[in-house]
Amino acid sequence: MNNQTYNQIVSFIWGIADDCLRDVYVRGKYRDVILPMTVIRRLDAVLEPTKDAVLQMKKSLDEAGVINQTDALCSIAGQAFCNTSPFTLKDLKSRAKQQQLKADFIAYLDGFSPNVQEILEKFKFRNQIDTMIEADILGAVIEKFVSPTINLSPKPVLDDNGDVKIPGLDNHTMGVIFEELIRRFNEENNEEAGEHFTPRDVVELMADITFLPIADKIKNAPYLVYDGACGTGGMLTIADERLHQLAKEHDKEINTYLYGQEINPETYAITKADLLIKGESLQDDNVAFGSTLSNDGYPTLNFDFMLSNPPYGKSWKTDMERLGGKSDITDPRFIVTHNGETDFKMIPRSSDGQMLFLANKLSKMKHDTELGSRIVEVHNGSSLFTGDAGQGESNLRRYIIENDWLEAIIALPENMFYNTGIATFIWVVTNRKAADRRGKLQLIDATSLKSPLRKNLGNKNCELTPELRKQISDMLINFEETEHSKIFDNQEFGYHKITVERPLRLSVDLSNEQLEKFTEVCEQQKDEALPIIIGKVAEKYNYSIVRDFNDFITKLGEIAKELGEKLPAKRVNLIKNHLARVDEKAERVIKKVHKSGKAEASPLAGLFSAMIDGKDCVVEFEPDSNLRDTEQIPLLHEGGIEQFFKDEVLTFATDAWIDESKTQIGYEISFTKYFYKPMQLRTLEEILADIRVLEQQTEGLLQEIIRG
Repeated sequence: MNNQTYNQIVSFIWGIADDCLRDVYVRGKYRDVILPMTVIRRLDAVLEPTKDAVLQMKKSLDEAGVINQTDALCSIAGQAFCNTSPFTLKDLKSRAKQQQLKADFIAYLDGFSPNVQEILEKFKFRNQIDTMIEADILGAVIEKFVSPTINLSPKPVLDDNGDVKIPGLDNHTMGVIFEELIRRFNEENNEEAGEHFTPRDVVELMADITFLPIADKIKNAPYLVYDGACGTGGMLTIADERLHQLAKEHDKEINTYLYGQEINPETYAITKADLLIKGESLQDDNVAFGSTLSNDGYPTLNFDFMLSNPPYGKSWKTDMERLGGKSDITDPRFIVTHNGETDFKMIPRSSDGQMLFLANKLSKMKHDTELGSRIVEVHNGSSLFTGDAGQGESNLRRYIIENDWLEAIIALPENMFYNTGIATFIWVVTNRKAADRRGKLQLIDATSLKSPLRKNLGNKNCELTPELRKQISDMLINFEETEHSKIFDNQEFGYHKITVERPLRLSVDLSNEQLEKFTEVCEQQKDEALPIIIGKVAEKYNYSIVRDFNDFITKLGEIAKELGEKLPAKRVNLIKNHLARVDEKAERVIKKVHKSGKAEASPLAGLFSAMIDGKDCVVEFEPDSNLRDTEQIPLLHEGGIEQFFKDEVLTFATDAWIDESKTQIGYEISFTKYFYKPMQLRTLEEILADIRVLEQQTEGLLQEIIRG
């Protein structure tokens, strides 16, 4: 079908809303009638050729007393669905009385098989019948949809000579029409115009990079294809078509089974209708309704190919609460065992759940087949870098890369999608990398590979032509370094995040003025003994400033013991908070002394050798939280953490150490770092030449003004 015919159908259906619904529905409610009626007319047109045969079979089954008739009737219809009412939509347009029309239309809807009934239920279409009857518009709507000027049937309309008058409408184009209608309705309502589907050119590219790299490995076998955010099902159907096409080119016989899940009832209904019409292996039963994140429709299945464009920048807080709350989530899709860690969490922040869809697919990979699984999923840029080391997003990147599953990431041009102009990226994941790809990750910059649209579709102002799609998929397949393709070791994207500590240095001002203020604090804490103890220590220091807090606490403890008092942590903290102050000239505050074992001199452990009471001991100093810092050290840094720490930290802060208990591994990916092209600046000679020209022009202008 050419674009002109496609545009005519879309415009015609869109015009039905303005012609028939304008005075009855507000614009935001047009979709409640138009979308289900489009589906109903499509189903009706598909069933028209076998209508009489179905009715004859039903009569025979009724006479024979057969109760379960659906399978037999669908078989006669040649589809995965049927309609046993005596009517077609064309029959209903001529009803003169509204009540008769209502009764017959309801009987017509009731005649559909149970799988279509679910579709009508998700559309909540029966709720609209009374409204249309009362406004006397139902007949007009039906008449529009069965107009001879458009054809929603897969079979062409022929003229008197047997030539094609109006071409048939294949399932693919029907899906595109559904999606364009949704886009327009959502745009009218200022909703997310592309939330539920992906532009066809992007889907075609995703299908290419899913199947082309392994086309020669396709066997005579069944294959399971899955989309956990399937929208109107377009990604599944195009993937199915491409896989069958490649199998045929390689002389292979395959069966495909499509599985999807969708949370939006309206788009779920369209997907069900699309797969019903497609009619292969009753695949409408393979579309689950509900949230993939909190109610996985296929917890026990594994898939060969998985493609998705999940919602990004969208809160998943409701799902998180259904899963038990962030701290109590135990779902094995999102909490795994990795690198010896049995509680490795890949749970992102609640404001954006897009990466959970990828984690869901990772849990559904096949590990016992030659092809394994291939995952192709669209994300925005935040999935590349959001999340610090040890946080959910970074952990998921780490999990994929350290398992050597991330094959490539492709940066798409901006303004490729209907509902957003932001940068988007296609992730290519597989657990069966080719030998030359193992341990490697390919980045492809396709941001400049685009063709402008004649007219914008929402935010979408460009497209990927077949030639551009081939150029991108060829870069993936060829796996070579070019201007647009870079290849790196997996570890290039990993880093150690270390926490650098410096010692707390405290001095104590034992002047009378400060002691009086501290006494007031102690009175508020109802501690009358502490000022007395400190007063006696102050005498030993002649009421001066003490820059050795350790010595001060030691003497304080001795005096307390003499007075029959103790020096618990509460009193020490009171002194730290109200009498002591940070002083860079003071001695380091000792946190703990380890008297067992040999002394360790390594600053990396935060421990320093010392001689206390004549024995080898290790002193652990108290860190100053205000001086605490973090550093990111690339996994590939020459000399590792120790060399980096020596060169970049100890050079400037000789008393620093690393708190190894807080060291984390993180992963992030920056396209800008590898593909940034600085603006070419003009040479000095070019700038001087421009200045001289300007000077000559302004000098002549000045002379004219003076003469004038």
